Amino acid sequence: MSARLLGVAHRTMKNLLTIIGAALFLILTLGYSVMPAESNDETMGRAPHHTTYGFQNYPPVQTAAPKGLPFYLRRLWSSIFLPSIPNGHWVPEAEAMKSLSSIGGDRITWLGHASFLIRVSGKTILTDPFLTEFASPLSWAGPRRFAGAGIPMDRLPPIDIIIVSHDHYDHLDDESVRCLDKDKIEVVVPLGLKSFFSERGYGRVTELDWNESIALGELTLTALPAIHNSGRSIKNRNQTLWASWLIESSTKKMLFVGDTGYSETIFKLIGRQYGPLDYAILPIGAYAPRKLMRMSHINPEEAVTVGNEIRAFTLIASHWGTIGLSDEPTWEPPKRFSRAGLDNGLSEERLWIMKIGETRPLGQSGLSQGLKKTGDVLPK
Repeated sequence: MSARLLGVAHRTMKNLLTIIGAALFLILTLGYSVMPAESNDETMGRAPHHTTYGFQNYPPVQTAAPKGLPFYLRRLWSSIFLPSIPNGHWVPEAEAMKSLSSIGGDRITWLGHASFLIRVSGKTILTDPFLTEFASPLSWAGPRRFAGAGIPMDRLPPIDIIIVSHDHYDHLDDESVRCLDKDKIEVVVPLGLKSFFSERGYGRVTELDWNESIALGELTLTALPAIHNSGRSIKNRNQTLWASWLIESSTKKMLFVGDTGYSETIFKLIGRQYGPLDYAILPIGAYAPRKLMRMSHINPEEAVTVGNEIRAFTLIASHWGTIGLSDEPTWEPPKRFSRAGLDNGLSEERLWIMKIGETRPLGQSGLSQGLKKTGDVLPK
């Protein structure tokens, strides 16, 4: 058989496996249904976001409506026919490694989607580890990345801390977790996720409920609310908690939001209790069609609103340009995010749209330095 025919056969087999994997993923996901919020009487004696079956959003909202077969068929299609990547969306590996090693002190590196390396107070934090090809229960098929991680797993710097926002496959990847140094990493997760890591050999795992904190050296990590849901199959829907994470050092404060819908109350409360913040990592993708996604994913305009409500100075775009999870045009989110930020009075310096693999320094008190540089005033 000629090399050309072998190539065609290989591509055909890979696409077939992707279809099979995506179909299995659909079977799991289509079984998801909306669980009704429990009343105050039903949650008597428990925190209001705790339920008899696990967890719910509070204040109660309806989340993750069944999206229907057409939506999932479009996801299958996008896993086979990947979009073209424009120049400048990612940093070549050699350049990414050079930049990572040359920037001393506090810094942040985008690995794609919601995975970041955050170096602060001498500790390296990895957020929402998803560094492989498929966001799926299968390692060889399913919803598929079209942009790599920027820095290969075997070339990542030593990781000190992992934080996870929730257990969906595009935020918590089995293979990525198994490949890291289990003996030296502190893992901090929302309630219910400790077993995921302990079963994979991690010995230093802490679960936190909303508004609980842990001190790790000079850092304090606090689990805060988000509007989302959880589940890796039809059997464990909302049985583990989801969270945003406040990262505090002696010089700066940052909020990491993995996934969230918009809330009229939660983010204003975070801003009052913990703001102002130096940085906020905010999701800007996976928002269309709006009637299906609004309950669990903010759009770019809402991301800017959240940034204002939590009183963050620099907004860092996340959860876009890596994997096709929804119907909006692939390269639309950063354009809308930038336009919304500028329309709301934010300068370009305060709107970070990073390249995959790019590393940027986190200034010594980015808030105070930024205010001096731009003359901006934070919302009160």
